[in-house]
Amino acid sequence: MNKTILITGASSGIGEGCARKFAAQGDRLILNARSTDKLTSLAEDLKEKYNADCYVMPFDVCNRESAKVALSALPDEWKSIDVLINNAGLAIGVDKEHEGNPDEWDMMIDTNIKALLSITRLVVPGMVERGRGHIINIGSIAGDAAYPGGSVYCATKAAVKALSDGLRIDLVDTPLRVTNIKPGLVETNFSVVRFRGDKEKADNVYRGIKPLNGDDIAEVAYFAASAPEHMQVAEILVMPTYQATGTIVSKNL
Repeated sequence: MNKTILITGASSGIGEGCARKFAAQGDRLILNARSTDKLTSLAEDLKEKYNADCYVMPFDVCNRESAKVALSALPDEWKSIDVLINNAGLAIGVDKEHEGNPDEWDMMIDTNIKALLSITRLVVPGMVERGRGHIINIGSIAGDAAYPGGSVYCATKAAVKALSDGLRIDLVDTPLRVTNIKPGLVETNFSVVRFRGDKEKADNVYRGIKPLNGDDIAEVAYFAASAPEHMQVAEILVMPTYQATGTIVSKNL
């Protein structure tokens, strides 16, 4: 596509998958995550494999001021962002709502909702001014219905759906497009974080089923981004075969 793509949470999982997919198609990448080392390593790998032009932009998306400073400091040749992929997100804990950790709630709300809003607010006005742009939010099947031990995370992803729909409405008189991608089971570091570092419990989530991976979701993101300009892919629900809903999965154990 030869476009400039900003990806948050680009150092692993779905974000890294998107970086590799878009780089392979000849796009220029602005890579964001907290780890400078991981981003630099990824950028070097993309340069070697695809001759990709990458700009590394490390900061914590939850820090609004850091985001503002970093985006303001983009060199002129990187300021015209064509596609924003709001990917940074996390889930922590599987506690019942009345037994949960409020600090972990704050972390999920700050990352999954407030950071997405902040980055969108900083990037989209430029898109409107230039008369082109695409916002791709990585939501979740969890935003469609709550499940046990996931009420706060589910609520944050329901918010992503609402924010995507609202932004699409707000931009209806512009050429900009908004897509909400809702993955089902995707095997990344996500579950390790959710189970507070317990990899055995995380692995059990995917045991008996072939889950999706970050590259699979990247294929979906690229499909939406590469659609003809008159076509807006508003929402995509994508799951592994043998998953029917957020809670109904057939496993071969």
